[in-house]
Amino acid sequence: MATSHDPRLVSALDPLTPDEIRRAAAVAATVPDGAGDAVRVVSVSVGEPARDGHEDDRRFAEVVLHDRDAAVTHEIRVDLQADAVLHAVEVPGVQPQMTTEEFLAVEQAVRAAPAFRRALARRGIDDPTLVDVDPVSAGAYGRPEEEGGRRLARVLAYVRPEPGGNAYARPLEGVFGLVDVDHGELVHFEDRDPVPLPAERGEYRADRTALRTDVRPIHISQPEGPSFTVHGHEVRWQKWRLRVGFSTREGLVLHRIGYEDGGRLRPILHRASYAEMVVPYADPDRFYQTPLDIGEFNIGTMTNALTLGCDCLGVIHYFDAAYSDSHGEPVVVPNAICLHEEDDGLLWKHTDFRTGQVEVRRGRRLVVSSIVTVGNYEYGFFWYFHQDGAISSEVKATGIVATQAVADGVTPTYGKLVAPNLSGIHHQHVFCVRLDFALDGGRSSVLETETVPAPVGPDNPHGNAWTTVSRPLRSELEARRDIDITTARGWTVVNPDVRNAVGQPVGYRLVTGENTVPFSAPGSSARRRAAFMDHHLWVTRHDPAERYPAGEYPYQHPGGDGLPRWVQADRPLEREDLVVWYTMNHHHVPRPEDWPVMPVARLGFMLKPWGFFDRSPALDVPPTSPGEGSSRADHGCCDAA
Repeated sequence: MATSHDPRLVSALDPLTPDEIRRAAAVAATVPDGAGDAVRVVSVSVGEPARDGHEDDRRFAEVVLHDRDAAVTHEIRVDLQADAVLHAVEVPGVQPQMTTEEFLAVEQAVRAAPAFRRALARRGIDDPTLVDVDPVSAGAYGRPEEEGGRRLARVLAYVRPEPGGNAYARPLEGVFGLVDVDHGELVHFEDRDPVPLPAERGEYRADRTALRTDVRPIHISQPEGPSFTVHGHEVRWQKWRLRVGFSTREGLVLHRIGYEDGGRLRPILHRASYAEMVVPYADPDRFYQTPLDIGEFNIGTMTNALTLGCDCLGVIHYFDAAYSDSHGEPVVVPNAICLHEEDDGLLWKHTDFRTGQVEVRRGRRLVVSSIVTVGNYEYGFFWYFHQDGAISSEVKATGIVATQAVADGVTPTYGKLVAPNLSGIHHQHVFCVRLDFALDGGRSSVLETETVPAPVGPDNPHGNAWTTVSRPLRSELEARRDIDITTARGWTVVNPDVRNAVGQPVGYRLVTGENTVPFSAPGSSARRRAAFMDHHLWVTRHDPAERYPAGEYPYQHPGGDGLPRWVQADRPLEREDLVVWYTMNHHHVPRPEDWPVMPVARLGFMLKPWGFFDRSPALDVPPTSPGEGSSRADHGCCDAA
């Protein structure tokens, strides 16, 4: 089932409808004076109300326009009830996000360039339609002879073995280009010595692959329907309540997450989203391949239309999404966000070995997810709500690894062979999650907790004792922190003004998962432009203008914007409205098993209630009915995790 628009259920936080997008773009188009066709719509998203506790049901839109002739970006806020401009600002000297239309224009410009065609002929390629050109954000490397203040994209090229085949199996090595995006011109081109195309075809399509024959169907059945209810974009499940949102830049966004406890709704998060990501590659020839996919490419425009039984399984509720094309016309993505329940294994169990009494509960979780395709990669963004009061999230990275062709006998230095003559390039996937807290509706502090072994002595003669020590992170500069497994370092967001039954401040702890550090050199362009990856934890005082950890406009920005700039104010953090930024880093050294399509790699974290409740919230989950979840009624309740 998919979302239907009912104006009676609309909140100021809900994603824009196609009609609202069209109207907002039309109103915003009146702002630039005499620009005509030179102005392109970069994005149209909901203008979220201020986070001040006051409900405002009016609907607003945020519109970003790019005037390529004047080299000016316009930010416009539109009142959708009045179809009027509330305010408009010119932002000179920045490059807004690249649009889908610009992606395609870059490919067309490169394919048509005589220098590129000569490079193809040199490699024995006579059909340019088989050549795919992936634009890469230009970055900023202090090369005025190349960059010169223009809106630019760099070039990666591949050739399909046949129409519809896997282009990434045959990268065109030795080809480097720089395109003026505004004018569709190849302004710099380099053609080094060719490397033969790999023979590997990298085929992965089901109709061209030998498939297993012993896989029997799995059916997920909920004959009485799901346990959640949906009212517009508000979701209620078990004791959870939240709103599902969508933005052009971030894609899936969650708002107003709370838990019903003792007859009252207890707020936990105002807003949660993946606010930025960067994928730095390790080959020196690919120094420019460090895209900030959210901030440079508006990842919401790359959202997949999901398919029942493939992307999501079970009884599904879908939310459609929409964004604007460069002309202000809405593009609708059906089934863009999936909502469903799934089994979550063993929730809790205890056996009284003296009486033989067994109590066991099976868990389930609510899943909110979306998937985007960014060139060769897919990213699934999943949020999970658990019956024990925990919130967890993970990114599922899949798709096709970035490749390079290598000559016979060559061992890649900055990658690994995944097929004969084909290297998968070393890289990292670094995500920054923005968590805008609202614990019990009050102000918060962040405690850092570490484990300290007690010294061996009279009080610890056997050396087994240890304790934990907590301290508040008092200011923004102090709150730039990193994981330390040697002390089991962790961070808990607490509301010091609300206490639980044993007198502790209510809180949620950030439980980190897989992580590592960036391996790009300090001071490198990648580290300057995506400085959020310098630390695993950042904490800032809430400011409505501080939304994206690499800044509003990272495209071709030299770096230093966003988190590293904001925290220089070193604002105090105790008993304040706080935003927690968690950076997680997937270190990808490719392997043959990643080819031709990479099995999902999972990267995530959990927010675990830490004194938020007076006892286990999972205590009231009922036992599983005999036969529930089993194809045989005589199985009864099972313990399998």
